[in-house]
Amino acid sequence: MSAITRLTALEQFGIKLGLDNIRALVAAMGHPERAWPAIHIAGTNGKGSVTAMVDAALRRAGYRTGRYTSPHLDRLEERFEIDGAPVGTAAFEAAAADFFDLVDRLRRDGTLPVLPTFFEATTAIAFELFRRARVDVGIIEVGLGGRFDATNALAPRVTAITSIDFDHERHLGRTLAEIGAEKAGIAKAGIPMIVGPVSDEAHAAIAAACAAAGAPLIDAAHGVDLDVSMDNGVASIQATTPMRSYPRLRLALRGRHQVANALVALRLLEACEGAGLVLGGEAIAAGLRDARWPARLEWLRVDTHRLLIDAAHNPAGAQALAEYLQASGEAPLPMVLGIMEDKDVTGMLRALLPVARSVIATQTESARAMPATALAEVIAGIDPQLPVHVEPRPDEAIRQALATAPAAVVAGSIYLIGPLRARLIASGARPE
Repeated sequence: MSAITRLTALEQFGIKLGLDNIRALVAAMGHPERAWPAIHIAGTNGKGSVTAMVDAALRRAGYRTGRYTSPHLDRLEERFEIDGAPVGTAAFEAAAADFFDLVDRLRRDGTLPVLPTFFEATTAIAFELFRRARVDVGIIEVGLGGRFDATNALAPRVTAITSIDFDHERHLGRTLAEIGAEKAGIAKAGIPMIVGPVSDEAHAAIAAACAAAGAPLIDAAHGVDLDVSMDNGVASIQATTPMRSYPRLRLALRGRHQVANALVALRLLEACEGAGLVLGGEAIAAGLRDARWPARLEWLRVDTHRLLIDAAHNPAGAQALAEYLQASGEAPLPMVLGIMEDKDVTGMLRALLPVARSVIATQTESARAMPATALAEVIAGIDPQLPVHVEPRPDEAIRQALATAPAAVVAGSIYLIGPLRARLIASGARPE
């Protein structure tokens, strides 16, 4: 069995929170995560956008970067970026093969009592890939929560929490305070923690966790003079922080919610300067201007039509998409939706249906996907007047939506958006 097949097979074991496995693995590997300084980023939403901005700024400053994010859009290698590009397939396969040779040895000698999960495996492989690539710095996105996430085997230079909202409550807690405490589990003694806008109860939990760990807490907006203007759903900001003033710049990523993400990235990068990395204001500004994060409020040109694709997968993400459509003047549009059954489907739909002209319910092949017929029934129950159609095949659903209007939206899950985006681009679609 190939290493890639073995890695994919681990997905059947699902989520297992805890650090014993990953600590045993990285110790046996000779601690690849200690070969480069790390930046560790958690949050319900926004952490991918912040990693993209931070990565772009560090590369502009001349650093060779490794960036680990999840999930991937279409190819597993997309989780592991080196200098802004996915790791090569040969390098990935070699690292994965070596990893499973190690796992087999550790299982035989009893060091590893159970097989690693898929995420534990990809995390350990990411650490090793970055060591082999001799990166100057690694930007590591938390997978789920923080305290017991496999990435928490790191000893980072700087940490951040972008946002706290309801998602994965079964694993992280039923209140914002509980979720905040779990995510704040990445706090480390003496390591600054940048925190974006969160509720009072989440902030109190994060502050308590930082105090217990001895981690300095920096509220991203504290002491900042920020001026924001919007143009067709894209923000321009001018910021003066306690460290420096930045010229007005237009954010690369769409949506007003990116203002908060940009501020977290900016303060995080300033904290990196305090932790020994040499950046400067121009590189930090360039990171905010140049970041790329595909499938997040991304317009594709499909023949003569335009298609907005967005990996909104929870109510907060759905609300950000709805607000962008309103601010850009694009709403209402035909909407193709495919949502995972274990998500807050009603919460997402209440945000999205007011900006939809019509909806085509679709689904992915995932066992977690809500069937298109069931999704259509929920939509009809929320808004009986909204036209709703069922088309389980996503590509056909897109064709039908674009047949009714010059522009449309597809959203609901990264497991829908990722493979769909790849197929569209392979057939000639191009990002705007």
